[in-house]
Amino acid sequence: MSSRDTANVLWFDELHRKDVNLVGGKSSSLGEMTSEMDVPVPYGFATTARAYRYFMDKTGVNDKVNALLEGIKDYEDSDELHSTCEKIRNLIVDAKMPDDLADEITKAYAELSKKVGQDDPFVAIRSSATAEDLPDASFAGQQESYLNIKGAVDVVDRVQQCYSSLFTDRATYYRHKQNFPHEKVALSAAVQMMVFSKASGIMFSVNVANGDDTKIVIDSIYGLGEYIVLGKVTPNHFVVDKKSMQIVDKNIVKQTIQLERNADGGTKEEPVPKELQEKQVLTDSQVIELAGYAKEIEKHYGCYMDMEFALDSNTNRLWIVQARPETVWSQKNKEKGNSKGNEDDNVVSESDAKVLVRGLSASPGLASGVVHVIDSPDDIDQFKKGEILVTLMTSPDWVPAMKKAAAIVTNNGGMTCHAAIVSREMQIPCIVGTKSKKVAATDVLKTGDVITVDATNGIVYEGKVDSLLKKNDKSSEAGGQVVAAETFAPTATGVMMNLGDPDLADKYSTLPADGIGLMREEFLWTTFIHEHPLYLIEQGHPEKVVNMLADGISKVARAMAPRPVVLRLSDFKSSEYRNLKGGDKYEPHEPADLLGWRGASRYYDPKYIEAFKLELGAVKKVRNEFGLKNLNVMIPFVRTVDEARKVTDIMKGEGLHRGPDFKVYMMAEIPSNIILADQFNQYVDGYSIGSNDLAMLILGCDRNNDTVARLFDERNLAVKRAIKHLIKAAHKDGRTVSICGQAPSEYPDFTNFLIQCGIDYVSVNPDMVKATKRNVAHFEQRILLDKATGRGLQDPTNYDWE
Repeated sequence: MSSRDTANVLWFDELHRKDVNLVGGKSSSLGEMTSEMDVPVPYGFATTARAYRYFMDKTGVNDKVNALLEGIKDYEDSDELHSTCEKIRNLIVDAKMPDDLADEITKAYAELSKKVGQDDPFVAIRSSATAEDLPDASFAGQQESYLNIKGAVDVVDRVQQCYSSLFTDRATYYRHKQNFPHEKVALSAAVQMMVFSKASGIMFSVNVANGDDTKIVIDSIYGLGEYIVLGKVTPNHFVVDKKSMQIVDKNIVKQTIQLERNADGGTKEEPVPKELQEKQVLTDSQVIELAGYAKEIEKHYGCYMDMEFALDSNTNRLWIVQARPETVWSQKNKEKGNSKGNEDDNVVSESDAKVLVRGLSASPGLASGVVHVIDSPDDIDQFKKGEILVTLMTSPDWVPAMKKAAAIVTNNGGMTCHAAIVSREMQIPCIVGTKSKKVAATDVLKTGDVITVDATNGIVYEGKVDSLLKKNDKSSEAGGQVVAAETFAPTATGVMMNLGDPDLADKYSTLPADGIGLMREEFLWTTFIHEHPLYLIEQGHPEKVVNMLADGISKVARAMAPRPVVLRLSDFKSSEYRNLKGGDKYEPHEPADLLGWRGASRYYDPKYIEAFKLELGAVKKVRNEFGLKNLNVMIPFVRTVDEARKVTDIMKGEGLHRGPDFKVYMMAEIPSNIILADQFNQYVDGYSIGSNDLAMLILGCDRNNDTVARLFDERNLAVKRAIKHLIKAAHKDGRTVSICGQAPSEYPDFTNFLIQCGIDYVSVNPDMVKATKRNVAHFEQRILLDKATGRGLQDPTNYDWE
């Protein structure tokens, strides 16, 4: 056995890519570029897999960990898995690092100080997992990394924290599903000189949008690179031709925020100086320099490469901080001889098109592109604009990926599932519930496949069906003919619009909607903020919640003014809050979070009330500082009358009083809201019927459960009687009633029923505003005509429950 095999610490220039079994993929790659290539890599050292195993054995933690893992009865039980993994991580973090190992890491850090000529240099500590006898096993992105760490004590501590991150819920579950024995897996920590990045980014030696390996793609942002991975900042995008080494395409996007290092350690978010926000982050010469490194690294490794870089603020020097083989197109082009490297190679005629799967048409439209199968929201940062998202089902934290998708296809869900609702609002072609049609999308569609999604008819075809796409293009063109201007008759029943994404506000503001009946605050959290509000409070950045919420809300209020906008305050479930950064610390693991700690029950809870006050602070800022008085609010999921009192009292305490120019509405989505409407009336100005949840709770039927989804129907007599009773009870005290569920969009006869009952307005997704406006006018005119002539069709159903 060589000395390298028994070493606890190895320097980058002692490492090579074949050393994956010693230090994992990340550390071995940094070593390869340092020892074998002329590529600028920040210097450093790596603790070895041997050091990790020594730590686990010497501290006695290993046996305890194995005992805890053996005690897991069901890896599919998220509560059991989470509880066990948390115990394991605490065991590792609380254990005392063996003195000899701590001394070796301390001495290596001191030696690094000498080599770079700095006292206690700042370093980045990156986890690099490996599997004994399984050097090709991939654990990318499953463990932690720490930036801007200084001092030997902190370095040793963070190495130990890296060890514990080997047992996150996700990593532990992944190893179990892949049948990797836990004792075979080890962890290396790469301790690397910190680049004080004024800019950073990622690059690929293949165009990951279409598999074109004659191009290099470079994305860059201001500050540290974490925000490009999180999707918090849209990067500048460059495409470089490998042969000519010329930039053939660029897209410069305004950037307003960046992640910066603190002088004394850690990181912070700061605004990008205004004079730089719309400027190119990298110069053209720096882009070409990076492309040269990418080309050299690809040639050396012999495969497509995925790399990360940083631009030092002190020296203006570019550094390569990570390089790993690109997996998607490498495998795809290898297996298929580049036959799918370009979508045009897969063009088929409509008559020859092969149907792969069928599902429910959730959002109409037609799109063709490359499949990207995503199993977990943890992987959405890998999703590229223009790809087709294929998954089991989406939730609010998937929105950043959904916004980039050319189309969406899911295994599960119905017409009222998250994927369906969001895709209709964003007008993205979407097919859901393929599993209900006997063939699940993820069983047939694989990453890298080229497909055509006909979401209007719920069909997914193999390849690019050019004839279908051309038909679609022709049908969307005016063809040079004169088109009559659209007109819409005025209606007594208002037609409002559902909208969550502020970036779409200007686009949809020209629609003939009477305002926004439902603006979902959750969009702002998953698209712009990404961090748990209590975590931000703990980090000392509560103003981030207020400012970013106010920025998103004001975009919609300003675009729609003077028409009213109704903001639904946060209604995440605990599992969805947990997916925000830092959320795991604050969120319970609930067996049925759909009926758990959500909506109003959070707002007055001592554990959450300060976070709720930040939401109210954003509302005040939009109304008072920005002067957008058309903004109103809605309280979701109010179980009891006392909850309505408590929440409105908090709002009053924060300076938000109901009045002529500020309305407080309540979602009517629980049977108690209907039964006790006469009592709820004293605390709110009106109601918005959430017909999806209301129908589900009245019928006791989970609409997202394929087994019973067929029983879910918002037109059920029980639901209709509840709605009619609410309208009658609300109007008795001068309160308004609207509806924001899917039923009015999907069933015109349901809209007719609502108008007959006297509903004040309906709120639909943007794609249905015009059709609903016409339907409402038609039904209102029909009511007048029937009353005048007495000859109209009569509905024999009795909708009264008294």
